[in-house]
Amino acid sequence: MIYKRSSALFAEAEKVIPGGVNSPVRAFKGVGGTPIFVKEAKGAYLYDEDGNRLIDYINSWGPMILGHAYEPVVNAVVEKAKKGTSFGMPTEIETKIAELAVSMVPNIDKIRFVNSGTEACMSAIRLARGFTGRDKIIKFAGCYHGHSDSFLIQAGSGASTFGTPNSPGVTQGTAKDTLLANYNDIKNVKALVEANKNEIACVIIEPVAGNMGCIPPKKDFLKALKELCESNNILLVFDEVMTGFRLAKGGAQELYRIDADIVCFGKVIGGGLPVGAFAARNEIMNHLAPLGPVYQAGTLSGNPLAMAAGLAMLTALNRDTDVFNRLADKTEYLHRGINKALIDNNITHTINRVGSMISVHFDEGEVYDFTTAAKGNNDTFKTFFHGMLNEGIYIAPSSFETWFLTDALSYEDLDFTITAVNKVAKSL
Repeated sequence: MIYKRSSALFAEAEKVIPGGVNSPVRAFKGVGGTPIFVKEAKGAYLYDEDGNRLIDYINSWGPMILGHAYEPVVNAVVEKAKKGTSFGMPTEIETKIAELAVSMVPNIDKIRFVNSGTEACMSAIRLARGFTGRDKIIKFAGCYHGHSDSFLIQAGSGASTFGTPNSPGVTQGTAKDTLLANYNDIKNVKALVEANKNEIACVIIEPVAGNMGCIPPKKDFLKALKELCESNNILLVFDEVMTGFRLAKGGAQELYRIDADIVCFGKVIGGGLPVGAFAARNEIMNHLAPLGPVYQAGTLSGNPLAMAAGLAMLTALNRDTDVFNRLADKTEYLHRGINKALIDNNITHTINRVGSMISVHFDEGEVYDFTTAAKGNNDTFKTFFHGMLNEGIYIAPSSFETWFLTDALSYEDLDFTITAVNKVAKSL
């Protein structure tokens, strides 16, 4: 495929935007080459500035669960925009989407809307600290909760080691209150809790990790984590920015039958517009201003366009009782096809899958945390990525990202993708 127009646009963007992109993964630094500039999208397909059509397995990193330019969402946004785009005042539609979200998700009484998943996680941590009166948090290596200072932390392996900043601009004062645990390692979490008795406000986790590839929780890991938190008066925070309204109507809480204390949302809940949210039972949410002392605010939070898009998306998912089964079936079909193609071509690999999230790791061992994910052959992934792109398939431009499927994908699209994998695998 030719990307002459994309290359020219990227060169222009680099002059006025840092790195030419407004989010780092878009720059293709992990795979090399020039980013693709999209002109439009519809259903399961992207159309770039050079006129190429690509089958999309990113779907705006998750929100387009029913396909690009999904008509009910587009119509809802257009009609709402005609009446004004933002007021900075309450609107009825905020209550409607809140009522719907609360009815769909287990174990929440109230929800507050914000503008991004990052903002949702940041606010959830503040709320947990305010509710418990404690300062420290535990996060897991490889789990990404946005670019808030508290989350950009890398720590040593000792149970009581304080974190050190993983990005310039994050202070030691912030880092010292973040403890880093190993995903799927309950003994490691217990050691951190024991070494910081009565100091930990919350544990925040992606119940299914999506930022080191797709990594499911091991059997009973989330259950053990919940029990550990309960016995130590620590709040359990589920970052369901990726998994919420994607793995099931009620997200990972429903799928794994685990009740978190605070849940964060993004992506699907906004129907493709910038929306995040965090939710909990009344006892916790009533600590938020204006009811309580924990302050959180946002000028564009709950703006009419975002609420209209989100309401249309959640309404569609709530009505279609089979959508999550269809997505899981399509993902399983793709999994089996890719697996066979790679095996037939003697390519060392591991595939992880949960619902409509899937990732291919070019390593033979089980991938269950950040360390095992990092063992994958990145050179092989780079070749695979560009090979798939040349075949008209767009996957995540990083080996540390999950793929997201959309219900707009047909089985013909899946077969085309599997054929492309088989072709590309011959050159790996």
